[in-house]
Amino acid sequence: MAKCVAIVEDDIDQRNNYIDAITKKGYQVVAYGDRQEALAGFDAELPDLAILDIILGDEIDAGFEICRELLVRSPSLPVIFLTERITEIDKISGLRLGAWDYLPKPISLNYLAERISSLLRINTVRTSSGGNISAAKTVGDMSIDQEAWLVSWQGQPINLSGTEFRMLAKLVRMPGHAVSYDTLMAATMQSLVTNNTINTHMRNIRKKFESIDPDFDCIKSEYGYGYRWASG
Repeated sequence: MAKCVAIVEDDIDQRNNYIDAITKKGYQVVAYGDRQEALAGFDAELPDLAILDIILGDEIDAGFEICRELLVRSPSLPVIFLTERITEIDKISGLRLGAWDYLPKPISLNYLAERISSLLRINTVRTSSGGNISAAKTVGDMSIDQEAWLVSWQGQPINLSGTEFRMLAKLVRMPGHAVSYDTLMAATMQSLVTNNTINTHMRNIRKKFESIDPDFDCIKSEYGYGYRWASG
């Protein structure tokens, strides 16, 4: 059965373009024009992936509110923000909510379709693994599976956003070696990323590890350069 992709976009022309491009990839598509319509649709059935604009009509943060609602109902649901709001604070807000990706408008429809396919493949692997990361790379007390985007610390799973996962994967590729801000920026796969954006992501990653282990201290700041992973 085809995977279901939900689109929440108030511009009818953009919405129809997205529907056409995604349908051509073989996915089932449901589309909504505002927050209330979307939430009513999600009450009936949740999609396999959701694409959200942030501003919907007169509601300037509607997409953020929808994201919160969706992830309460299904914490592992892949969510993509697709929006003209590309300020650093908006990106950080979206990723903190648990979105897997944050994409700026305008966007290549082919690129959007490929991102959807990639995230759905990753989520399928995560789901089929049942959280088992025994075959993952082990770095000290951490296990990381780069195919399924799964991370655990001391045997307990840690839920990272897609951006956080990519940054962590760069950091632990060579434990003990400093990773530059430029490398970490490239790992986010986003444009207009600053050092402050990276610092914020790293604080969020640290907090997630510290929620399991209050003594966690493996992410070290290299002042003016970047970060490194220090095991033990």
